[in-house]
Amino acid sequence: MREEVLQLLEKALEDNKSLFLIDFTITEANQIRITIDGDNGVTVEDCIAVSRAIEHNLDREETDFSLEVMSAGVSQPLQAPRQYKKNIGRKLQVKTESGESIEGELTEATEQEVTLKWKTREPKPIGKGKHTVKKEAVVPYNDIVEAKVMITFN
Repeated sequence: MREEVLQLLEKALEDNKSLFLIDFTITEANQIRITIDGDNGVTVEDCIAVSRAIEHNLDREETDFSLEVMSAGVSQPLQAPRQYKKNIGRKLQVKTESGESIEGELTEATEQEVTLKWKTREPKPIGKGKHTVKKEAVVPYNDIVEAKVMITFN
């Protein structure tokens, strides 16, 4: 069943190239759970279209199943390079393998790494007081434990 569902899912995503897969599981009780994201977000209609493309091509007489297609929530960590690319210009909180936590604007996302930039206040090298310093971090995906988009309200 897994291969059949994957083929149907791939075809559904080919029909709308702005959508991409984030997560796909089938439990022992044949509960199919699919999480998708999109370069321009995901609408309810997108979820319905993917769901129908799969559900209408599986035989419930052969195997009983339940199907859930959902969009990646704003509070869920980023998982795919394509998710990082669509969030360029937004503020991220990134936790690294070394335990470091970085908050900064996502300025670049390649297939291997992301670049974050931020400003911080640091003591002046000479004299008293602080000055603003621009910082930058380039973090490979395999060093990222968790990355979330920070939601700000103005």
